Amino acid sequence: MATEKHGVKAIGVRSLPTDKLKPNPHNPRMLFDRDNLHILQDSIKRVGILVPLTVYREDRSGDYVIMDGQRRWICAQAVGIKTIPVNEVGEPTTVQNIVTMFQIHKLREDWELMPTALKLEVLMRELQESRGSIIAELTGLDEAVVVRCKKLLSYPKRFQDLMLDADPDKRAKADFFIELYVVRNDRAVSKFHWFRKDKFTDDMLKKYKAKGINAVTDFRTVKQYINNAVKANKTQLISRRLQQFAENPTLTPDHLNIGSAEVAAAAKKVLKSADKLYAQIEEIDLDEYYGEEAMWTRLESLAQLIRKKLRDLGLREKQ
Repeated sequence: MATEKHGVKAIGVRSLPTDKLKPNPHNPRMLFDRDNLHILQDSIKRVGILVPLTVYREDRSGDYVIMDGQRRWICAQAVGIKTIPVNEVGEPTTVQNIVTMFQIHKLREDWELMPTALKLEVLMRELQESRGSIIAELTGLDEAVVVRCKKLLSYPKRFQDLMLDADPDKRAKADFFIELYVVRNDRAVSKFHWFRKDKFTDDMLKKYKAKGINAVTDFRTVKQYINNAVKANKTQLISRRLQQFAENPTLTPDHLNIGSAEVAAAAKKVLKSADKLYAQIEEIDLDEYYGEEAMWTRLESLAQLIRKKLRDLGLREKQ
C-alpha cells in the first residue's frame, strides 16, 4: 500500500560534492552519536563509499537532501572525502518523504524514540490520521511502537527536548517518560488537589537522579500501589504518601506500600477465586465424578483448611 501510493520517482546515479548535501529534516532517527560511527568511518576511509546515497533536489532551495545514507555522509565529511556517489530521485511530498524515510530506516532498539515520535506527529497531522494501526501500516513500525511514540508526544516540548539532547550523557531516555506516563495520567492521581503533571514530572526526574527511582520500571510498582490503595478506599492516604514521595527525592516506591491496601487487593483476588471454585463445585455431578478420589481428597483438605481459618477467626473475635 505505502510503496504504491507514496513512492518517489528515480532519476539516476551521479556524483555530488560532499558539502552540497544536507540532512533530511524528516529522518526519523535524527540523533547520530559519534561514538557509534567509528567502524563505518574506518571502512570509508579505507575503501570509500561503495553504496550510493539516495538524495533528492529541493525545488525551492536547489539543495540536495539525503533520504538514505546520512551516516555515510557524516563519516565522509569526517575523513575529508570531497565527492559522494548518489542516486537521485524526484522531490517527494511531505507524506512521501516521511513514509519513504520510515521504509528505508527500519527502527532498531538502539535508536532514540523521540525523533521518531516527532516524525509520526508530522505524518499524522498531514494525513489527519491518528489511528495506530493505520500509521503502523504506512510506516512499517510495530503498532506498539506507535503507541509508545504517541505517549511521548503527550509531554510538553521542554521534556521532549531533554530526549533530544545532542550529548548522550545528558540525554533523558524515552523509556523514563513512557513508564512514567501511567502514573502521570492516572485518573485518581489527576484528582489529587496538589497534583500538577509537569511539576510531578520534574520531581520524578530529580528522584531518578537521586536514585529514589532505581529503574524506570519502578513506575509500574508505583502504579500498582496506587491502584491497591484506591481499591481499598485509601485514596486520601495514598494522596499524602504520593505527595511526600514526589517532594522527597530519596523516598523509594516502598513509601507508597500501604499494607491494608495491599491486603485488600489480595483479599479480592481470593474472593474471586473462591467464587469461581464455588460455581465449579456446585455444578459437579456426584455420579459422574464418583471415582475421582484425588479431587475429593483435595477438596476435603481444602474444607478442613477453611474450617480451621474460620474457627481461628471466631476465636479472635471473642478475645
